[in-house]
Parts: sequence; C-alpha cells; structure tokens
Amino acid sequence: MQKVVVVGAGLVGSLQAILLAKKGFEVEVYERRPDLRKVELKGGRSINLALSTRGWKALKLAGMEKQIEEITIPMYGRRMHDENGNLSFQPYGKNDQAIYSVSRGDLNKRMLLEASKYDNVSFFFDQKCNDLDLKTNTLEFEDKEGNIKKVTADRIFGTDGAFSAVRTRLMKTDRFNYSQQYLTHGYKELLLPANEDGSHKLDKNALHIWPRGKFMLIALPNEDGSYTCTLFFPYDGEYSFNSLETKEQVEDFFKKTFPDFYDIMPNLADEYFENPTSSLVIIRCEPWNYEDKVLLMGDSSHAIVPFYGQGMNAGFEDCSVFSEMYDELGSDWHKLFDEFSKQRKPDGDAIAQLALDNYIEMRDLVGDEMFLLRKKIENKIYDKHPDKWMPLYSQVTFSHIRYSEAYETGQKQKRIMDKVMDRDNIKEKWDSDEVENQILEALNDAD
Repeated sequence: MQKVVVVGAGLVGSLQAILLAKKGFEVEVYERRPDLRKVELKGGRSINLALSTRGWKALKLAGMEKQIEEITIPMYGRRMHDENGNLSFQPYGKNDQAIYSVSRGDLNKRMLLEASKYDNVSFFFDQKCNDLDLKTNTLEFEDKEGNIKKVTADRIFGTDGAFSAVRTRLMKTDRFNYSQQYLTHGYKELLLPANEDGSHKLDKNALHIWPRGKFMLIALPNEDGSYTCTLFFPYDGEYSFNSLETKEQVEDFFKKTFPDFYDIMPNLADEYFENPTSSLVIIRCEPWNYEDKVLLMGDSSHAIVPFYGQGMNAGFEDCSVFSEMYDELGSDWHKLFDEFSKQRKPDGDAIAQLALDNYIEMRDLVGDEMFLLRKKIENKIYDKHPDKWMPLYSQVTFSHIRYSEAYETGQKQKRIMDKVMDRDNIKEKWDSDEVENQILEALNDAD
C-alpha cells in the first residue's frame, strides 16, 4: 500500500484524504491547527461559504452529499439593498437554481469526521510543517512542545492554504513562478443575530448585498437564524478601516450608508471593533507539482478573492478532477501530476480573474438600472436559445464547464452585449426580435 501525506486538514485536505482513502492509499494528514473535531463551534461565527455545482460533485464522490445538505441553506439570488432601504432581487439562475450557504467550520468538522471512518486515514494535529526534503520526500513537522518528527511519503499533497509551507519549499526550486497580489480592500465580519424567536431578520433564501460603489456589505444566512455579514472595505481613504477610529464614527457611518441594516443590528460598534480586519490576497504559481513527488491543490496553488463564491468550489473541483484523472491514468504519477498541473493552472488563473471582475459587479453594478436590463436580455436569450447562450454566472456556478473556457466565452458574450447596450433605443427595444436577431447574428459571426 502506497503511503501519501496530505499537509493541511482544511476543506480541500480533508476531502482529498477521503478520496485517496477510497482508492486504497495509506493516508496521513498533518495539520498546524488543533483538532477541529474536538472544538465546539459557535453558531454563525465561522466564515460562511457558498456551495455550488462543482463543490456538490466532489462531495458526492466522497459520499457526503446527503449529510452536507442537512447543514446548508439555499440562496436563490441576490437581494440588493439601496441607500434608502429599497429592495430588488436578481435570481442566480433558472428553474430554482441556488447556491447554498454553509458554515466553513461545520463543513470542515463533518469532513474530518467522515475521513476518520476510514481505517487507512490517520490525523496528526498541532503539527507545523518546517521543511520538505525533495530528494527523499521527507517532511519535518514540529509540535507545540518543540518536538520534531520526520515523515517520508511516496506522494505529498500540499493543501495547506494560501500561505502554504509546502509551496514555500517549491518556490526554492528552479523555474518555479510565484506571485501574490493584495487588494486595497480588506474585510471584517459582523454577526447579525436572529430574532428572539430564532427566526431570520431578512429573507433567508437570498444572499443580501448592500452595494455602495467603492465598498459593500453582504450577509449569508445561518441555520440558527443569524447572518454572517461581511464588510468589504478599503484600508485607506475617506471611508475606510483606517478612517473609522471611534464607535461614534462607526455608528454614524452605518446609519448613513446602510440604514436598514443599522436598524436591525444590535451592538454594532462593539462587534465592529471586536472582530479582526483581514486582508484579501490572490496567489498564482506554476508548476503545481514537483516531479512525481509533490502536488499543490486548493489555495496553496490558486488562492483567490471570494467574490464569485468559488474558492472552496474550485478547491473541491481540484479533488474531483484529480480523482477522475487518477482513474484514467492509474499510477503513472509523472504523467498524472504533470497533466493535472497543466490542465488546472489555466482554470485557476481564469477563476482568479473572474472573482476580481465580479467584485466590481457586486459593489458597483448590481443596483444599476442598465446592468439589470443587460442581465434581463441575457436571461431572455438563455431561455429561448440555451444551446447558443448560457450566462457567464451560470457557466461558472451551475455547470462543470472549465473555468478557462467559461472565461473565454464570457469575454465573447461581453463584446456582443456591449454593442447591444450601446443602442440608443435599447430601453424600448430590449424585448424585440430586432435585438434578439442582433445577438444571434453576432454569435454566428463569432463561431
């Protein structure tokens, strides 16, 4: 039985451990943090994520689809809140398609418990990865008491996040490319509690957005009636993390900028200053493998910003794609690792760019009249000609089309829709045969 080591017991690491165990490997998982299985999670306090089609496929491969459904809440679209508290709604897809709000902590804990059911999976927590000897494929770990442990494996999977120790070692190898990009914006979480009877204060089957141009607030529902809210905000400037220094400034800012949220949010200023401000980073690197020994997956190879709700889904798709490629290529590890790296790298780059683009859409455009008209036209073409047009969001969120292909198709669609929206009479003619034919002709010309 071949021995594999998974470094990192987060979402991607625990899923990869399950899928490797199913294929008969001896799997050892090492994690820097304490054992999440023994921690009592506080409801609503962990970052919420949005599960969509790609993630569900991977969970189904792991046999976990049903049990994860139990802890998710479907969100059928964006509920936008303007400066006056007026609401509008934009569905995510059609036929009641939804993305699913889920607690990161609850999800990770269930996946660890599932992996623990396999006799060929072992976990080691509070183990910091210090180094990796690439000649012998030997890892060095250090526990909280300073004890050193060395572990040798046939294959090593680096799933240890955006600041991966495994990737740091690969960065010292010849011709390894690496870049990191921090946004000028960071984020801060706020917990909106449930009503006294445990019910939700907002529509629970929507992702709520307060778009304000240079920044935004979002809210995702929790099972206990609360919402995990996130303020995406500049670090510097007139309205920024660095400019809101007192409780009075925070209260005044929210009252003016997010009035309907302010009215239902107790202890706002206390919550604001108690919770940390976190940065947003994009990681790109290449190649994702070192020979047939080491493979990077998830955030360690392609950390992205959260504005397409695809960070976890992209990492889970790494696991399902790897599983399928292993079934096809078997134990030709050189070819398997090389092919995986070459195939997934363009998809990682594409979803990173898509996530950046979507931030502009979410904070600037979702409340814009012409943007909403544009989406209405796209949805009409999708309804009438699904074989010719699928909106970019649906390609990314509700299909298994490669991210890189979705990005290219989206660019083509953008060029077509830019011309359509430039028509002087588009507000009056948007539902006409004339506009529909313009789009169909442009699609034929582009093919």
